[in-house]
Amino acid sequence: MKIIEIKEIVNRLQLNVFSGEEYLSRTVSSSEISRPGLELTGYFNYYPHDRIQLFGRKEITFVEKMTPEERSIIFKKLCREDTPCIVIARGYEPPEELVFRANKTKIPIIASTIPTSRLSGIISNFLESELAVRTSIHGVLVEVYGLGVLIQGHSGIGKSETGLELIMKGHRLIADDRVDIYQQDERTIIGEAPEILEHLMEIRGVGIVDVMNLFGVSSVRNSTEISLVVDLHEWSAEKKYDRLGSDTESILLANVPVPKITIPVSTGRNVAAIIEVAAMNFRARTMGYDATKKFEGNLAKLIQKNSESGEQ
Repeated sequence: MKIIEIKEIVNRLQLNVFSGEEYLSRTVSSSEISRPGLELTGYFNYYPHDRIQLFGRKEITFVEKMTPEERSIIFKKLCREDTPCIVIARGYEPPEELVFRANKTKIPIIASTIPTSRLSGIISNFLESELAVRTSIHGVLVEVYGLGVLIQGHSGIGKSETGLELIMKGHRLIADDRVDIYQQDERTIIGEAPEILEHLMEIRGVGIVDVMNLFGVSSVRNSTEISLVVDLHEWSAEKKYDRLGSDTESILLANVPVPKITIPVSTGRNVAAIIEVAAMNFRARTMGYDATKKFEGNLAKLIQKNSESGEQ
């Protein structure tokens, strides 16, 4: 089970510490956020005390109507030994009784001026990303025209060299050789580089190159959604390749299907240029334009025209 320190959440999301700065080493292992509702009325039967507790306008205005004694009782039950932290949204100031009890149980109180729902989404998305289980796969991940393209193929086929040419064309590197992937949601796979390989590429005959140092900050990116997989295969006259683009393939990455195309590699083929066109064509399809259907429509019209000419 992965964990993350509250200190890292505060630093990465640029939140403010209201109290308990010395307790920021506390950890959280759940990406879900709890907004105490029924708990503030005294119902703690199913209280998720091991999650970050978020207070917004509804929670703060509700406890303001309680007596100091009632607040003391509720906050004593709310602040548990394993409660990671308490977050107060919209710039509200936490009640004195909550601050007292949080200090007693060594729970940091984090403050933000961001609206509650938006803040909940920001923290939850960050935790989902950081706590997600990573899987390492072989390939080169580049961002081409804003699309995450994973280039795969057997060793020596030219994946890194193709990735390097794409970078020289102005596209961005995410990871070379090994790509760490994780599932962001039911339809989205995110890819990133292992820390040891971040911004680095291995080019046979040259060695390790630092892409960011050679090509600038705009040539790299830390992570991206994988939208398309390009599988490089050595050209074979005996194998049939899709020439119209009508065959739809996909590959499972962390149990999420991702569209896949196969590109035959042979001498004289500019694979980087082909991948650029493939990325543009994929984006056009997602926007509703399909060149294959246009070709089929043109073919049907031509057949009909020839048929009518023959009848005359």
